[in-house]
Amino acid sequence: MQTNHTSSMLLIIKEFQNLSPKELDTVADVCHWYRYESGEDIVRYHDSSNSVFFIIQGEIRVTYHSLSGHEVILCDLPAGELFGELTAIDGRARSATVVARTNTLLASMPAPDFLNLIYSNQNIAAAILSRLTGQVRRLTERIYDFSTLAVRSRIHAELLRLAKKQKDMPNTAIITSAPTHTDLANLVSTHREAVTRELNNLVKKKLIERKGHDLHILDVCTLTKMVNDVRGSLE
Repeated sequence: MQTNHTSSMLLIIKEFQNLSPKELDTVADVCHWYRYESGEDIVRYHDSSNSVFFIIQGEIRVTYHSLSGHEVILCDLPAGELFGELTAIDGRARSATVVARTNTLLASMPAPDFLNLIYSNQNIAAAILSRLTGQVRRLTERIYDFSTLAVRSRIHAELLRLAKKQKDMPNTAIITSAPTHTDLANLVSTHREAVTRELNNLVKKKLIERKGHDLHILDVCTLTKMVNDVRGSLE
């Protein structure tokens, strides 16, 4: 790929959007480009690779498998996001497996170049710090939910999180390409039957509606109140 073309493609990454054209060209010069098919592994748990990846096109899934084989979905990341920064910063092995959820185009940057970029650019350093603190806050909330909430409330909280990401109108949201019942179960650490049972209950209450591959949240305010009532002072 030509540098000027790859530089413009990197602008989808929000941490790079305030860079000058010269700075962006410098970033592009140290990036390597890879395409992955849907379902293909990108990195594996405990890999020794240390590159940071920038999602230019597509979507990836970060997962962890227990010794018993149970899958926990940590998160899905769309184009514009990055992953792998923890290993690049601390030098330790990969803490999770990353799989292409769709056909995906990634730019990768070796750890030394990523660290040099952080040390040399205050705006990027601030963006990465903000990103890391956001991750800590989300993980804190998730630990709280897993430790204190019943399964049905964890399902409500996850639906609300997804709705906030794709909110369309003041009190409705459309979760496009909604997770399957199995995926939702893996996101909230339960089993598929519990998810199916609770989603059917929410349909009866006219809080959600499934249309094809999309899940419509019909009353975000009520769903928010249901989650806040059981979380107490966390919100």
